[in-house]
Amino acid sequence: MPGVLPQGLVKRAFALLCLLAIPGRPQTIFTRTAGAAVEIEINAAKTAGYTIPRTIWGTFLEPIGRSIYGGLWAQLLENPSFEAGLWSVAQIRRMVDQQPDLARASGLGLPLPWEPLYYDQEQRYEPRWGDAANSSRSLMVMALPGKQTGVRQEVYLPAHRIRKYRGSLYAKHLSGPAAIEVSVRKRNRQENVLARARLELSGSGWKRYDFALEVEPGALARLEPADFAVAVEDEARVLLDQVTLFPADAIDGLDPEMIALARELKTPLVRFGGNFTSGYHWRDGIGPQDKRVSMLNQAWGIPEYNSFGTDEFLRFCKLIGAEPQIAVNLGSGTPEEAAGWVKYVNERWNGRSGGLLWELGNELWGTFQIGYPTLERVADRTRTFSEAIRRIDPRARLIATGQDPDHFREWNAVQLANAPEAFEYLATHFVVGANVRRPNATAEFIARSSFALPVGLERLLREMKAQIDAHERARGRVRIAFTEWLFHGSDDRVPRFSNMGGAICAAGFLNTLMRVADFTPIANMTGLIEFGGIWKKRGQVFAVPAYWAFRMYSNADVTRPVETRVAADAYDIEQGNSRIPEIRDVPFLDVVAALNDSGTRLTLFCVNRDTQRDLPAAISFSGFKPARRARVQTLAAVSIYQPNDEIRPEAVRPVESALEVSAPRFEYLFPRASVTVIEFNAGT
Repeated sequence: MPGVLPQGLVKRAFALLCLLAIPGRPQTIFTRTAGAAVEIEINAAKTAGYTIPRTIWGTFLEPIGRSIYGGLWAQLLENPSFEAGLWSVAQIRRMVDQQPDLARASGLGLPLPWEPLYYDQEQRYEPRWGDAANSSRSLMVMALPGKQTGVRQEVYLPAHRIRKYRGSLYAKHLSGPAAIEVSVRKRNRQENVLARARLELSGSGWKRYDFALEVEPGALARLEPADFAVAVEDEARVLLDQVTLFPADAIDGLDPEMIALARELKTPLVRFGGNFTSGYHWRDGIGPQDKRVSMLNQAWGIPEYNSFGTDEFLRFCKLIGAEPQIAVNLGSGTPEEAAGWVKYVNERWNGRSGGLLWELGNELWGTFQIGYPTLERVADRTRTFSEAIRRIDPRARLIATGQDPDHFREWNAVQLANAPEAFEYLATHFVVGANVRRPNATAEFIARSSFALPVGLERLLREMKAQIDAHERARGRVRIAFTEWLFHGSDDRVPRFSNMGGAICAAGFLNTLMRVADFTPIANMTGLIEFGGIWKKRGQVFAVPAYWAFRMYSNADVTRPVETRVAADAYDIEQGNSRIPEIRDVPFLDVVAALNDSGTRLTLFCVNRDTQRDLPAAISFSGFKPARRARVQTLAAVSIYQPNDEIRPEAVRPVESALEVSAPRFEYLFPRASVTVIEFNAGT
């Protein structure tokens, strides 16, 4: 195979992931073999000199794509206040390409993605500046004599779970009949009304009107689009603003299916951050929701409706049993603004008197960040924000912006020159696609290169730790926080977040996190919503394979890694992924074993990176007597390219089985390209 060195060249031992002679190092030793059966020897009497903190199972939330708006936030409408300038040019082109009629609608004075109820009525709309309910702009709708005139928007109702919907709008009656009809109709079939409500307008000023709609059973199929419409009639002239439509089962505005899936991850931390951080001002997202102003999310060229702000984020964290971890704005923000945010959150979070995790910016090294500091200024800016936050909350735990593991040395050296009290953690990120340097690379080579990345990352993390330890003031005080990690690809024929290959990458990295947890105690998977986590498309909520791999790990009861010796075949990568192109000694079977606090359960985490072979393994124990029956969870698929999507939302998910353990040494067959978690209870 091009780029993969012959496996039979050498038979050598390699201490890839841990050196037992050094206290605190991970307790996994791999021995490279050539074609021999796998041997796994577990010595539970030898535990690592550290515990696995639950904080390595953290996740990440950012308003990108449809993660929040169109996802977690259950509002079914976009641009509810009829604003202009909420999308970048690139995003507008994408929207118009997908729905060409939106270009026609824009020519009639309608903002994206609203359309006229009837295109043949032509010019019956006018954006009205300086007269609005929540910002500076509303929309005037003018009906024709004896006819209905209105606006509509394509929506996907979660008809598979609920038929009732609630909403509201602001209206100002100008002339003509004082009534509005809201309705749900068949998409592009305006005559086919599935549910309607009539609102009687009163007075001459702005007023909020609430409504409820109920769609008959079977009126909409799963994944079938509908039109939500607001209409007036017979020469009425009405100003509209701030229209909402929610499923009746929304929990404080949040999607209940997404909450349920997020809760089942048992994630202890949710990071609220990302590229949007450098242009986000938290005060825009507090106060009455219907008075918050929509604006452009400059990082991603999409709307920031500010409906999901600090209070909503904290509510979400409480609903899923996680603690907030927030990145403050070091791009366009001020130290005073950051300190105010800390004070606001501390006053509202579970009666706590501070001590939460706060991240001092996001990827400040990137010129793509709004207001990014120069290398020469980042330490000073970090210190200034740190001091402002500590004046408000001396117990705050602070994470400074570090560079990615493959480019960290110069940037991190500058940050580490700060006073030791400036921060407790140095952040790093690794968000990577399946781009390889080898021309005309085969699919197998791309897969192996992707699967090797966690091995390369572990070695780089140890280099980062060595740099920290070389600074006398930082040694023993500063640890690493891996606040974004994701393995994704550009298309469906590579390992990516949505398919089984992405799950193998994710599980390999989770094994790495357990090995480096002594100096990397915080990690956040990208992302809880979208990417490696939970998705919503066409009204269907589903979890991708990486979510299921993460859930298998985060639900396990483990605290103490134990010595594990693995004799397994391995491979080398040359000219592989552009981020880490050379990675040697990559074991096909990656194994971590860990005990719970009481020593009554031992869990084995196994990743088979071989896409061609099931791997038979002989497993033996010392220092732990397993019960006769063990619980096995296996995540596998017909192909590493098998995704979960809205059409097949559960194509890939774990299968549970039982393993009979009849002797201290027994055989187990690990399926090709799989993730396996085996839980052994202690026997008598």
